[in-house]
Amino acid sequence: MSPLRICLVYDCLFPWTVGGAERWYRALAERLVAEGHEVTYLTLRQWPANGPPPVPGVRVVAVGPRLALYAGGRRRIVPPLVFAVGVGWHLLRHGRRYEVVHTASFPYFPLLVAAALRSRMRYRFVVDWWEVWTATYWRAYRGPVGGRIGWAIQRRCIRLRQRAFCFSRLHSHRLAADGMRGEPTLLTGVASDLPSPGRPLAADPVVVYVGRHIPEKRVPSLVPAVAVARRRLPELRATLFGDGPDRARVERVVAAFDLRGVVALPGFVDEAVLDAALRRALCVVLPSRREGYGLVVVEAAARGTPSIVVAGADNAATELIVEGVNGLVAPSSSAADLASAILRVHDVGMPLRESTAAWFAANAERLSLSGSLDAVTAAYRDDEP
Repeated sequence: MSPLRICLVYDCLFPWTVGGAERWYRALAERLVAEGHEVTYLTLRQWPANGPPPVPGVRVVAVGPRLALYAGGRRRIVPPLVFAVGVGWHLLRHGRRYEVVHTASFPYFPLLVAAALRSRMRYRFVVDWWEVWTATYWRAYRGPVGGRIGWAIQRRCIRLRQRAFCFSRLHSHRLAADGMRGEPTLLTGVASDLPSPGRPLAADPVVVYVGRHIPEKRVPSLVPAVAVARRRLPELRATLFGDGPDRARVERVVAAFDLRGVVALPGFVDEAVLDAALRRALCVVLPSRREGYGLVVVEAAARGTPSIVVAGADNAATELIVEGVNGLVAPSSSAADLASAILRVHDVGMPLRESTAAWFAANAERLSLSGSLDAVTAAYRDDEP
């Protein structure tokens, strides 16, 4: 098959920002280049201005300056607007050279711009839907007025003509309920470069969190949970990787519970450090109220480490857990519920680690990026719905 000219559109770029979507677009860009396609990645500048970002073979174009994406733990409005203007200007000048424009659904303004120029520039239009928020969640996130506006914009984006991908059954059903034309393609694999499954290592008594420190992730809730669990397991410690606007709050809670020597906050670290921590962790705990996928659950399982997630109407990470096989679903993020789940993982011990490794081995192909890439490239060549 002949190579395609593809434009990926996302305002973040791994490793300058870290998250499941960032990893997906970075890995997707690299894999598409390896397949022989010509890839351009439009984003906001996040790297030093004295040189291009090192994404081998990918043409990375900063269509806007470095901007703080969050304020008070919430996404700011200005950066998506700036990014949308930059995306629009780029596509007006270069859109006809692309055969495919593939964008994240959120933030919505660049999506709307790319959709508006699609017919004029004659490219196929592909959208990844990581999450679909309910009207109730929108009101909680942006207030009664801003929430109503956000929900209306989201619904408008859903009803545009597009080739859609999503990453969970939860959000696939919400797309259909909100009026999407046609059936979105469900992608179950977004992880790249996962280790080959093998016998898991014995666990250290360390709980690990990996991700951004933002309100939706509820990172501070892990600190009192560790304090409660230590009443029965006094050697228990925690390492909370990542950073974000809630970092200061986490530090205050650690101080309040007098756990400075027990709870480590190393920030973002390189892959080798994270790999070693995941292999030896007692479990990964993801207390989020909202997840579009839950990539760290897969990354932990690949190393034989079980995960604990929290039940919730907006948490698609629960779809990755088979209760008692590769982890547990805690009923809430309360200290008592999280501590109970941590202690259950500890009490089961190596049998749970072995069943986690076996679960990953049985599902590795379904959970890998390579499995999703075939569906993506096939959709690039399909006629649009």
